[in-house]
Amino acid sequence: MSEDQVVTHPNGAGIVFPQTEIGDDPGAVRAFAETSESLGFEGLMIYDHVVGADLRNRPNWDGWYDLQHSFHEIFVVMGFIAGFTNRIRLVTGIVIAPQRQTVLLAKQAAEVDVLSGGRLTLGIGVGWNDVEFVALNEDFTNRGKRCEEQIEVLRALWTEDSVDFSGKYHHLPGVGIKPLPKQRPIPIYLGGQVDAVLDRVARLGDGWLPMDSPDVAASRLEKLNYFCERAGRDVREIDIPCMINLAGHDLEWVYAQVDSWKQLGATSFYLDTMNCGLRGADAHLEVAARFMSMLAE
Repeated sequence: MSEDQVVTHPNGAGIVFPQTEIGDDPGAVRAFAETSESLGFEGLMIYDHVVGADLRNRPNWDGWYDLQHSFHEIFVVMGFIAGFTNRIRLVTGIVIAPQRQTVLLAKQAAEVDVLSGGRLTLGIGVGWNDVEFVALNEDFTNRGKRCEEQIEVLRALWTEDSVDFSGKYHHLPGVGIKPLPKQRPIPIYLGGQVDAVLDRVARLGDGWLPMDSPDVAASRLEKLNYFCERAGRDVREIDIPCMINLAGHDLEWVYAQVDSWKQLGATSFYLDTMNCGLRGADAHLEVAARFMSMLAE
């Protein structure tokens, strides 16, 4: 990241937008984002899915989400939130980049960055749901390789007025996007747990989005350090915001997880209140407020 880029996660608390439970009332979306900012959360992370699978003909489905789960379109809702917030950082956690057209992804991300005044962090991943790839007419089998080329194309489009690019998966014949984002380039974080992802983070990423508990992530952080050394980078250059899901636990447990993550070198932490039996913005915000009070003690 360049020296003049916005600092992405200055050692503090963020919160996960409760995509599947907040409902479709725009007032609730606004209330959650505005109150999260006023409570002092430094980042708002939003999960992404475009379509869900109909399980009537998929009896062995073991995915996390399906047709019954509601997801606001990630860039549209971020553009909406950008219009009435001033400070909180907007984090995609994560956009499934290989199921999207890269140039359109660059354009959408740039627009959110412009409208938010340079507050976007683009978290991307290769995804697990082949049903979405089929529905979006993209290839599930080569998604990792395409993702690496996507990162190169995204950064070129965000920093150059005109881009000539000819790769294995992308061909840009002297084109550009206007307006360019405020951050040039927008920071790109990678989500995933396998060695191939950690290697990709070390070579290409501005950050890593771990999705495990601290005890499981410890060994992966050792691998990340190895891959960084191999790539000629200091692992301390990699921003590591972690997600802590409250489901099945209490806030004291979350507080202990925060301490464990800090010892591992996490740069910030995101409270995830989904799947805790909460419904509506107010219920999620009540837990968030108690958590921030706990941190302040």
